[in-house]
Amino acid sequence: MIVTIYGIKNCDTMKKARGWLADRSIEADFHDYKASGIDRAHLERWCSEAGWETVLNRAGTTFRKLDEAEKQDLDQEKAIALMLDQPSMIKRPVLEAGDRIIVGFKPERYEQFFV
Repeated sequence: MIVTIYGIKNCDTMKKARGWLADRSIEADFHDYKASGIDRAHLERWCSEAGWETVLNRAGTTFRKLDEAEKQDLDQEKAIALMLDQPSMIKRPVLEAGDRIIVGFKPERYEQFFV
């Protein structure tokens, strides 16, 4: 099974997730979507499976700095457009393993995911 973890290199949550994987000898490719970007197809799949409300990181600085008009009337299409424009607004990490995904990092959820 191919495992890919998506996020930003210097994010503390990413460091914890990658450390968790390494401690369990789970090999994962790393995709830095701040450096390499992300395509619409990934965001559409993630939003379809996890919900755009989960994938969009509203707690982050990038989202909070948006004009109020950009935050109004959010829906999946508008959220995807924001995340394509500014990948820092994607919740971190997004982990793909086979046809499954998990958004965010909590050790107990990763344990269940890899059982």
